Amino acid sequence: MSIDNFPVQLQAAIQQGFLAREFENGLKSRLGFRQVADREVFPNAIGETLTKTRKSLKAPVTTPMNPTTNTNFDNGMSPSGWSVEQYTLSINQYGDTIDLNMVTSGVGIASQFLANANTNGIQAMQSLDRLARNTLFGGAQNGVGGYLGGNTRITVALGAAGDTISVDDIRGFQKVIVNGQVAPVSSLNGMTVTVGSDAYTLVTVSVDGTNVSTAPGGISGSLQFSSSVSVSDGAAGNAVVAATAPMVIRPNGRLTTAALQTASVNGLADTLGIQQVLAGVATLRRNNVPMINGAYHCYLDDLQLLSLFRDPDFKHLYRGAYGSEEYRSGQVIELLGVRFIPTTEAPQQVSLGAGSIHRALLLGQGAIIEGDCALTGHSDIPDAERALIEMVDGVAMVTREPLDRLRQIIAQSWYWIGGFALPTDVTADTNVIPTATNSYLKRGVVIESLGTDALGLTF
Repeated sequence: MSIDNFPVQLQAAIQQGFLAREFENGLKSRLGFRQVADREVFPNAIGETLTKTRKSLKAPVTTPMNPTTNTNFDNGMSPSGWSVEQYTLSINQYGDTIDLNMVTSGVGIASQFLANANTNGIQAMQSLDRLARNTLFGGAQNGVGGYLGGNTRITVALGAAGDTISVDDIRGFQKVIVNGQVAPVSSLNGMTVTVGSDAYTLVTVSVDGTNVSTAPGGISGSLQFSSSVSVSDGAAGNAVVAATAPMVIRPNGRLTTAALQTASVNGLADTLGIQQVLAGVATLRRNNVPMINGAYHCYLDDLQLLSLFRDPDFKHLYRGAYGSEEYRSGQVIELLGVRFIPTTEAPQQVSLGAGSIHRALLLGQGAIIEGDCALTGHSDIPDAERALIEMVDGVAMVTREPLDRLRQIIAQSWYWIGGFALPTDVTADTNVIPTATNSYLKRGVVIESLGTDALGLTF
């Protein structure tokens, strides 16, 4: 690749690979949500949506064949097939750029050039990591909500029995899966939803003109059912949970996010404990979700991790092991089949009265798919005539030679063409896995809690 059109001061850095190295160091600076994604290369252009199909297994046969029907060419057997389910993945382009003026940068041109590459790399890493996080929690692309979908609460109490309620977040209630395909909720395709203590059939979902949801990325709206909701079920604050919602675990059996308290019946705040983690692991194992390199991944922020170290059950488990690496470093690497990964990208939610809401996300293999477009970094222009392009971890870094009138400004940019999607596991029902849950999304569990600081104060 020709670099003759770049300044002499920069050619050594380019030839020796310093530029690509700075970009790669930025991309891999720390662990993140993107690392849990199964990556596939899709030969699709920008803006296209790809539909993927996943087939089910067949239910085991436990009934013996009837000898009297073992006749003819079919031996008394009727063919059975397997079911399918689909998910969509949209391909979009993301990127940013920064300029380097070789005159104003003076003698520091080489170091600033590499510093820009490193900054671009960090920005690209954080951007892709946040896209993966938003998909996991919000699930915009699969149409059935993310791992927070289908689990909300009533915001306005019903004064009298009625068929419509106002809720904090409608994600996870808008679509159902019918014969393997995602379809809008309607009178023909109803969804079973538990409101308060009773089950109702959801037929219409409406979005508020002004979004007042308190959930991260939430969408406030209203839910209309085929029958009237009772006044007792329609009380403000009551839980609203779809029959197909992913598992959300809270300390002390709290039914909603707003129900978390600073002091529970046992005198402890509703903070993260080892029992909630074990409950999440049990849910993943009930669905036979594969581990990731021998453990489930648990993404959590530092205050939730601190709460874990203050948990009495955790202290009993580690009694006599205070000299362990986990206590010396303040981090749990692997414990009880879980790999704890502290992250600053965990979604934060302001207090609903008892303290800020923290969310850990426990994931198994296959929870999220990353689609990398094969056209990223592609060019029909010969290498000698085009800008310098480095491909690092699916991201293209483009360094353009000075094209301004004074030949002073170099453009350093990055872009990525791809998308994230949450594949469903509807076909893994109790016929195939007797212990399976009814959730559309079975490969992750959200653990909501309050947080504590080093002094035990609820945060």
